[in-house]
Amino acid sequence: MTPFGAPDRRNSTSSSYAARMTVFGDTDGTPVEFRRAITSLRAASLRPEIQLDETPAPRRLAPYAVAMSADVVVAGDEELATGRFVLLHDPDAPDAWDGTFRVVSLVQADIEPEAAADPLLPAVGWSWLIDALDAWQAPYGNASGTVTRLAEESFGLDRPPTAKVEIRVSWTPHDTELGHHLSAWADLLCQAGGLPPVPPDVAILPGRSR
Repeated sequence: MTPFGAPDRRNSTSSSYAARMTVFGDTDGTPVEFRRAITSLRAASLRPEIQLDETPAPRRLAPYAVAMSADVVVAGDEELATGRFVLLHDPDAPDAWDGTFRVVSLVQADIEPEAAADPLLPAVGWSWLIDALDAWQAPYGNASGTVTRLAEESFGLDRPPTAKVEIRVSWTPHDTELGHHLSAWADLLCQAGGLPPVPPDVAILPGRSR
């Protein structure tokens, strides 16, 4: 897809956020492409509100996988959103992927009950991902996913109505700069948490790893 005009942010300050990522695969025979992908993820530029942590990688989806979880945390340790990012690698390039890599991810965030009732919310949630991938100039294909609104109202209990948005998305990266795809997903996570997009001309500072 064509970038919507945001300048390339490849020279933003970066850090080894994923230095402790849990990798699944044969460490003695790990493909060079997968090793390069991990290096690119570790060099990703993320917003300072992102806290990244290792998480067990799935063992049945692909021969090689790396996984991490992330939270959007602002002043006062308030958590706005949480999610999981998984990069799969299959040298045999499954037909459904149309490539040797596949990103599978989940984003969850609390929202206002009024927002959950907005019929445009699913389309807006999907556009956050597409816009972020374009802004980071992260070429992709075969994107798919769901945007789910979850609303809860209690009766007979002293609890206010609550609502959540859950975004499950996957796509096939069409380049080797996998860090840009992680950065785009992190931007999606921040927007789901209610943070405004970072202006393209503002440098992104390193996030924190736990």
